[in-house]
Amino acid sequence: MKGDAGECDAALSRIDCIQIRGRTFFVKRDDLIDPLLSGNKYRKLYRLMQVECGQCQRIVSYGGTQSNAMLSIAALCHQKGWQFHYTCKPVPERLQHHPSGNLKMALEFGMQLHEVAHDEYEAAILALQSQCDELSLFVPQGGADPMAQQGIAVLAQEISLWRQQNKVEMLYVVTPSGTGTTAFYLAMALPDATVLTTPAVGDKDYLLAQMRRLGAAPANLKILQRSKKYHFAKPYPELFAIYEELIDAGIEFDLIYGTLMWRTLLQHIDHFEGTILYVHSGGLTGNETMLARYRRQGFIAS
Repeated sequence: MKGDAGECDAALSRIDCIQIRGRTFFVKRDDLIDPLLSGNKYRKLYRLMQVECGQCQRIVSYGGTQSNAMLSIAALCHQKGWQFHYTCKPVPERLQHHPSGNLKMALEFGMQLHEVAHDEYEAAILALQSQCDELSLFVPQGGADPMAQQGIAVLAQEISLWRQQNKVEMLYVVTPSGTGTTAFYLAMALPDATVLTTPAVGDKDYLLAQMRRLGAAPANLKILQRSKKYHFAKPYPELFAIYEELIDAGIEFDLIYGTLMWRTLLQHIDHFEGTILYVHSGGLTGNETMLARYRRQGFIAS
C-alpha cells in the first residue's frame, strides 16, 4: 500500500478522459491507488494509515458482509499487525459454507467476524464504541466519521491543482453516496465547485440525515433525484447496461454505487454545461459477487 501523499502536486491518482454518449467526462482514478484499499476507502482511512503500529492493537467496526470498507480495513490491519473485529448481521448459509468476494478476502487477512441476530444488531452496534479500550480504534460503518476529513481534503487539493492547471472555470465533481461522507467533505473543501451525488442507500432524506451527523450540508452539494427506487445491491438490468457501457468507454466501475451514480448523472446531464469530474470510488473487488448475482438471476449468460 502507498504511504503519505506528500505535496498535492504528487497526486495519488491520475485523471483520465472518457467519452459517453457524445459527452466528455474526466475520471479521477482513485480505483488505481491500491488493489485492496482504493477509492474513497483510501481517502476515508488516510488518517488511520498515519497511526504508528504500536499506538493501536485493534480496529473495531461493523456493517455488511460484502462491504468494501470491511475489506479495506482488514487489509490495513493485516499490514499494520492489528486485530480487526467486525460485527455483522447473520451471514447467509451459502456464504458460511462458501465464503466469496470481499468476505473471503477479509477473513484471509485475519478479520474476526462477530455475527449478531437481526433483533439484537442495533443494540450491539451502540455498545461497540463503549467497549473499546485505549488501544482500540472504532471506525463507523463505511468510514463515516470526521476522521475521514483529512484524506478527503488531500483529494480536494489534488482536484484543485488539476483545475488550476487545466483552467477549468465551471467544475462539477461527482461521487456516489452511501453515508455521504465523501460528498460532504468534498463540498466543504471545494467551495468553488459543485459536488453532485445520489444516494445508493435509502432516499434523499435518509442521506441528509446521515450527513447531519457530520454537520450542516454545504450549499454547493447537490443531491440528484433518481428516476426510480432501487434496493441496495439488488441486480437491475439497466444498471448492468450502464456497467457495460462504461467498460466499452474504457473504465470499469462498481456495480452498486458506480452504476447507479452514472445512470442518475446521465439522466440529469443536460442541466450541467461545465466540466464534469467523476471521482472513482473503487470497490471493484465487490464486482465478483455482484456479477455472480447477475448470472444467477439470468441477466448475464452463463
